[in-house]
Amino acid sequence: MSAAQTSWGVAKTWHIGGNGGWDYLTVDPNTHRLFVPRGTHTMVIDANTGAVLGDIPGQKIAHGVAIVPSLGRGFITDGGGEGAIVIFDLKTYAVLGKLVTMPDSDGIIYDRTLGRILAVSGDKGMLMSFKPDINPKSGKIDPPIELGGAPEFLASDGTGKIYINLEDKDMVAEVDLPSRKVVARWPVAPGGHPVGMALDKSTHRLFIGCRNPQKMVVMSTETGKVLSTVPIGAGVDAVVFHAGQAFASCRDGSLVVAGEKGDNFTVEQVVKTPAGARTMGIDPSAHTIYLPTAEFEEAKPGAASARPKARPGSFMIVQIGQTESK
Repeated sequence: MSAAQTSWGVAKTWHIGGNGGWDYLTVDPNTHRLFVPRGTHTMVIDANTGAVLGDIPGQKIAHGVAIVPSLGRGFITDGGGEGAIVIFDLKTYAVLGKLVTMPDSDGIIYDRTLGRILAVSGDKGMLMSFKPDINPKSGKIDPPIELGGAPEFLASDGTGKIYINLEDKDMVAEVDLPSRKVVARWPVAPGGHPVGMALDKSTHRLFIGCRNPQKMVVMSTETGKVLSTVPIGAGVDAVVFHAGQAFASCRDGSLVVAGEKGDNFTVEQVVKTPAGARTMGIDPSAHTIYLPTAEFEEAKPGAASARPKARPGSFMIVQIGQTESK
């Protein structure tokens, strides 16, 4: 079924509860499990039922999770203190060890072709890398690569080129991993403050979620040229690409769905989601998107600029699925 014959909508909402905020959600499509950092711990949730399968402790400020099914390992970035990456067993969720990294260890991905875990340090402006079979207790990460800005999220094309949003510079850095150098920096204008990122390897396009101005930028990885822009909601945090469509999840309660029309990408649909659903993960095999959020307390008078507080125990996962358009 083509994208033009389908629409997206909220299918289910699971009220999970538990303490802590949330950040990047990672989906394991093979086991249909969701890994959700919750600050001091990371929850493992059954993507079919919403049941909590495990809870991995021992983090200070957990940000993201990368999984390596072939090794039965998962990796959690912990941005608190001096920075760390927690290594855990994918079956038992037991902590195997902790690597010393850098402060504000944040976005993390696994590139199977390169055989590397890739993560960024926002405070230090560095790209970190290491082999996933590293000794979990005594292993050392590779010498970090200085990026020239504060990184947020990243993507890898599998050939050695890594693309990283530099939020404070309004740029994307292109890193050549074999030479361990930044080989290009491309502006995201007319977007700004880039955070979420996804890559369509087949067309060599990056999809970049920008907060100020609020746009999804489509950029060529071959030239660094901005090919198209799409208006999105406020407070974007994540972008994914799937089956010809790009998605931007925004704190204001909107999931923008964009598709290609002629030479440009345009908004095909805006799915209304609960407020705060700013990050997401996708199970491409099930054509399903998962967004973490919570219920929020009403803002107090005069505190319009302050981020509203989540109600204790109200954490939830919102499942977005496809339906046939009439």
